[in-house]
Amino acid sequence: MDLFTDSTTNLLPGDGVVHYHGPILKQADERRFFDGLMEEVPWAGDELVMFGKRIVTNRKVAWFGDGGFLYRYSGTEKTAIPWTPLLRELKQRAEDRTAEVFNSCLLNLYHDGGEGMGWHSDDEPTLEEDSSIASLSLGVERKFSFKHRETKETVSLQLERGSLLVMKGETQRHWLHSLPKTKKVDQPRINLTFRRFQVSSV
Repeated sequence: MDLFTDSTTNLLPGDGVVHYHGPILKQADERRFFDGLMEEVPWAGDELVMFGKRIVTNRKVAWFGDGGFLYRYSGTEKTAIPWTPLLRELKQRAEDRTAEVFNSCLLNLYHDGGEGMGWHSDDEPTLEEDSSIASLSLGVERKFSFKHRETKETVSLQLERGSLLVMKGETQRHWLHSLPKTKKVDQPRINLTFRRFQVSSV
């Protein structure tokens, strides 16, 4: 495992910056974090409002942060849970690697390849505009894709176990991203997206 992947290359051709750091966790640490989060996080189905109807996803989520932030999206609200020691350790690892400071984290649990996320952008008004988002992957490797809003150009990569992907600048304004569903994956994955929440929105 290469723990020193060159992260200076921008994966996008323009209108944003995405750096892939590759695996930043040793195999034993990745498994420790994965097992710990599976056990301690109060996972719950994600509630969304689509076409006027409220649905609950099989994919599980949890929202953590420095304060009692209200995270609003798709017609629902979530209140941030205080950091656990395990999550603080992971946040510190992400901050050390990116030289960024994060105050919140959205966790997603995908039980297998039958669960994913369609095209979307992380551009909620409660997040600091153009702030960096650090996406840490634990568990099984999955494909991750970007699509330009106007040109429809796509960029895809495989997110390895323990890897870190960082989206910067105006990426959310011009690019959508997705975690495609696949029948080839039968193991779980946890994704942590560390973010900068607007303090004024508390």
